[in-house]
Amino acid sequence: MTRKRWTFHGRVQGVGFRATAQGIAKQHNINGWVKNKENGTVIVEGEGSQEDLQALLKELKAGPSPFIKVQHVDEETFSEEEGHADFKIKY
Repeated sequence: MTRKRWTFHGRVQGVGFRATAQGIAKQHNINGWVKNKENGTVIVEGEGSQEDLQALLKELKAGPSPFIKVQHVDEETFSEEEGHADFKIKY
């Protein structure tokens, strides 16, 4: 089990990014959360297998809807897990 946190830059707020991230995360059995930041970025934190996390990142970077335009992603990897029970949208 791996825990990653990504910061997505681009047109990622007001375009359904959080709901899309939640749906894709659930398809890949990833637990964690997604949250808009005041600076216009979106943070996604996920726990799961390395393969599932990479699949989530790949799908989100590809812009799963025509409205989402990811320009850049910052990635952090953590050695310890938080033990998230599901995948939530934080407000």
